Amino acid sequence: MTNLSLFEERIASPVGEIVVLTDAARVLRALDFADYNARMRRLLDRHYGPRGWTVAPAIGESAAARAIRSYFDGDVVAIDSVATVTGGTGFQRAVWTALRAVGAGSTVAYAEIAAAIGRPTAMRAVGLANGANPVAIVVPCHRIIGRSGALTGYGGGIERKRWLIDHERAHGGTMLL
Repeated sequence: MTNLSLFEERIASPVGEIVVLTDAARVLRALDFADYNARMRRLLDRHYGPRGWTVAPAIGESAAARAIRSYFDGDVVAIDSVATVTGGTGFQRAVWTALRAVGAGSTVAYAEIAAAIGRPTAMRAVGLANGANPVAIVVPCHRIIGRSGALTGYGGGIERKRWLIDHERAHGGTMLL
């Protein structure tokens, strides 16, 4: 397996430090909260193999990092055009693509994502794919909720999920919840 070189940037945010990993072309490969760094590294191992990637400090700021800063500064659609490349199965990537179509401040149930990808009975599999998302916030897994409308599990914690949705709504996102 070839070795994927990743470049790390850290960004302060109101909900904790964010780790941004881009590749040599400065395309976003992973994003997570610094206190979930071990989780992000497990996901990278799953996607690229345990010895398939390395991390070094980035030189200069990537477009992905600038978009994340803009997002937290109130431009909640700044993340919409961030290019990403991920590992994962075809099913997982379909879920992540469907999540990117959910507008800022909006929420959808697992069943809606399952229907959107043509697998209406695959709600649990959608939940698993959502949990394996290596690009938090940009692939907005925080916008998925339970069928009852309740905020359900989020890799960064429910309080962060609530904060992200409220932030998006406060800055022009739509309100569906």
